[in-house]
Amino acid sequence: MEYIPLEKPVADLEAKIDELRRMVTVQSVNLDDEIGELEQRAQTLRREMFSRLTAYETTQLSRHPRRPNALELIGAMCSNFVELHGDRNFLDDKAIVAGLGVFDGRSVAIIAHQKGRGTKDNILRNFGMPKPEGYRKALRVMSMAERFGLPILTLIDTPGAYPGVGAEERGQSEAIAKNIMVMSRLCVPIVAVVVGEGGSGGALALVVANRVHMMQYAIYSVISPEGCASILMKEAANASVAAEALKLTAPHALELGVIDSIIAEPEGGAHRSTELTASNIKATIAKDLEQLCTLSGEALKEHRMQKFMQLGYVGDGREIMSL
Repeated sequence: MEYIPLEKPVADLEAKIDELRRMVTVQSVNLDDEIGELEQRAQTLRREMFSRLTAYETTQLSRHPRRPNALELIGAMCSNFVELHGDRNFLDDKAIVAGLGVFDGRSVAIIAHQKGRGTKDNILRNFGMPKPEGYRKALRVMSMAERFGLPILTLIDTPGAYPGVGAEERGQSEAIAKNIMVMSRLCVPIVAVVVGEGGSGGALALVVANRVHMMQYAIYSVISPEGCASILMKEAANASVAAEALKLTAPHALELGVIDSIIAEPEGGAHRSTELTASNIKATIAKDLEQLCTLSGEALKEHRMQKFMQLGYVGDGREIMSL
């Protein structure tokens, strides 16, 4: 298991537990009581830590190196997943995975940000930061889903769209804007889940959905805490202060009406059990699809439009929509 600084106290206890278990194997001694006591201490400490997480600690959890990535979640939730490649214009962006699969007995289109495992894979996946061709690949699969009447599922996990010169030359902002426009007009159900980082326009390009959910320790923000601190406070070291100000955690997003619900994670975070994490996500999406698939195409579009028109509304005694 890889750990982040937040988990160090628990990691030390788990290291001792592993050492005792090795002694049991090698020396054939009975240390059940000692192991049980340490396991109880680790569980208690973990619960205490996770009951008082700061916004920046939640940010660290959303980026955990062992957090389940899109392909792992898709594999646990769907059968017969067939990945489709390329935008039919430039190339295949590995930061976006898209394709068709069977979800709970229903054919669906799945589009997701994909982070890598380790340095080599992360370079291949561009650390989950799509370029324009990634969003155009997503758009191609969305159009296919509408043509065949398939619900669309999106999994969000990106620091943001790639800001490089080449991406800008190939129309990064246009690709994101077009996805947002097209998603608002699709006549099929769309369910989005922020499973890790929901960063800026890179996330928005896949999140115009009838239902939007966040994992318990995911984040959703217009900018990263480090980026915000660098711009507004002139010092990235103030990221923890910026994280609190950005209100980027799932409880904040739910309170502000940005998401529909928070999906529980296993104790200690999603990286503790990919299977349980996927099961919780699957149960939420299945419930959504059961409701949304009864609506007509026009009703789905209207539902989506009203949902996003309400964002940012501030009551002042008059019925005015504020975008």
